[in-house]
Formats: sequence, structure tokens, C-alpha cells
Amino acid sequence: MDLARAERADLVELLATLTPDQWEAPTLCSRWRVRDVVAHVFSFEELGTAALVGRFLRGGVVPGRVNQIGVDAHADRTPDELLALARAHLDPRGLTAGFGGRIALTDGTIHHQDIRRPLGLPREIPADRLLCVLDFARAAPTIRAKKRIRGLTLAATDLGWSTGSGPVVEGPAESLLMALAGRRGVVGELSGPGQPTLAERIGG
Repeated sequence: MDLARAERADLVELLATLTPDQWEAPTLCSRWRVRDVVAHVFSFEELGTAALVGRFLRGGVVPGRVNQIGVDAHADRTPDELLALARAHLDPRGLTAGFGGRIALTDGTIHHQDIRRPLGLPREIPADRLLCVLDFARAAPTIRAKKRIRGLTLAATDLGWSTGSGPVVEGPAESLLMALAGRRGVVGELSGPGQPTLAERIGG
């Protein structure tokens, strides 16, 4: 939970510096702008149990549809209002507090990079957060990484982390994380005999 709060605080710090044009800029999430990603990250925080169940039912229990409902519910909020929402929910609650805060930490870290990469605003993710997220992301059902990395070994060249067995895919831990999340374009930052297989599975 402490790591998740720190990650959200770093995201808020970034958001406070963005221009109006940057809030409308595309991200690595298909069809989502920066404002949409922020809405998604924090859209579950104000839901009680009944509202959460209702959202999942309206979305047919399909993660993409459920997430879009949350984004659409915040479509009329201004960047300042979205920033205020984020600031008010640095501490995960409800669904995002699941698995000791790992849901919030993993979702927040990946989406933080979804925003930063297209904007050309790289950062160094603290190692303790990155290690926790890598371990959770490889098995989290909603990320669906298991199928992407089946039969491969992923090894970080800048952290003491690896997973799997088979042909090696190696590179920076952050690049491996984004590959686990299925983000296209990151596999060019990776190397090793298993890299072509992973690239094919992700689609570029």
C-alpha cells in the first residue's frame, strides 16, 4: 500500500505539470487520451460494493467494457477536476486496494508509463516498486501476460529479476513490464533469442 501511494503521488506530480494539449494527447492505451487514462486509474475509487458490482454487470464482466464505463462517467470532467480526483485518492480503496495494494500499484505504474512514453517524459521507476509490479503483472488475470510469455525466460538487465523458462528475452525492467502488459513498440528495446516470439505475440 505504501508503494501504491508513492506511485500515485508521483503520477499526480506529473499531471500537475501537464499543459492542456498534453491532457488531450494520445497514450499507449488504444483510443485513450491522457485524461481518459487518469479517469480510468481513479474511476473505481468512489464506488461502493453495490456500485462496483453494477459497473461490472453493465460491462458484461468484460474488463475493457467495464473500464470504458468508468472513463465515460468522467468524460465531462476538466483536467483540474481529474487532478483533484487523483489527489483525493492517493490511498487506494475498494477494488484497487486488493492484494495488499498490488492492483493499484500495478495499474498505476503501467498507466503512468502509458502517459509518459508518448509524451517523451521518461523516468526511473524505483526498484522496489518495479520488482513488486513485475511479480504481480506476470500472473494478474486482467493483464493476460501468461499467454504472451509462455515458454520464454524474461530477464531484467538492470534488476535482479527473471521469470519463466525457455529462450531468453532480456532488457530493461521497465521495458519488460510494458511488454508483459502487451504494449506494442517496446519489444524493440529487448533482445535475445526469444525476442522475435514475444514480438509476434504482442504484435510489434
